[in-house]
Amino acid sequence: MEDRVPKYFILKKAIIKKIELEEYEVDKPIPSERELIESYKVSRITVRKAIDELVNEGYLYKIHGKGTYVKSDAYSQDLYSLTSCTEDVERFGLVPSKLLVDARMVKADTKRCKALNLTRDDSVFRLARVQLADQEALNYTVSFLPEKLFPGINQYDFGKHSLYQILENDYKVKFTKATRTFEAILAKGEIAKLLDVNEGMPIILFNCITLANINGREVPIEAFTCYYRTDKFKFYINQVR
Repeated sequence: MEDRVPKYFILKKAIIKKIELEEYEVDKPIPSERELIESYKVSRITVRKAIDELVNEGYLYKIHGKGTYVKSDAYSQDLYSLTSCTEDVERFGLVPSKLLVDARMVKADTKRCKALNLTRDDSVFRLARVQLADQEALNYTVSFLPEKLFPGINQYDFGKHSLYQILENDYKVKFTKATRTFEAILAKGEIAKLLDVNEGMPIILFNCITLANINGREVPIEAFTCYYRTDKFKFYINQVR
């Protein structure tokens, strides 16, 4: 029976066992490709297939130029919490920074009009950024905010500032809730490039409407789409009965 089991699958199980026994420690590198080839007497193709599948399954993550590491559950976010990306990164003890991709006023299209209760005559502020944690890409987010609620918002440097901190401190926004949908997709084209991952890597796509209390009324203030790397980040939901 063992002869009929693919070698990469046997190697996968061996690596998983070492992770579970903590012989391979979280956020520490596993042996190099060459070391695995020599230890298990397998080909480079076998090693790469096993590692690629373990990355896709959430056991490992890769750092370009450094190696393959054991993934930790430490970097995870409760889907019920309403926090900014900057706050999440700081909570993990990492240094947050941002790569500004786009920041400009545009006319609201049909999708944004429906999501934000706008008309086609309204404008929205389009903000696209890559969130970095210790200089590594974590997610890519494109946000839309109504200009009429946040006049002058395009004057801020969002390559340096947290969007939610600006909204709370300067526009006196009181966040109330958010509605999110999420799905697993494959990274392609510009998204893969911005996240610094290989095309075809599984990522999580969020679509979200954020609501807040402004002048005593709860209104939608933001519609955003966010692409999250899955090799560095996990999500969880606390449920009670």
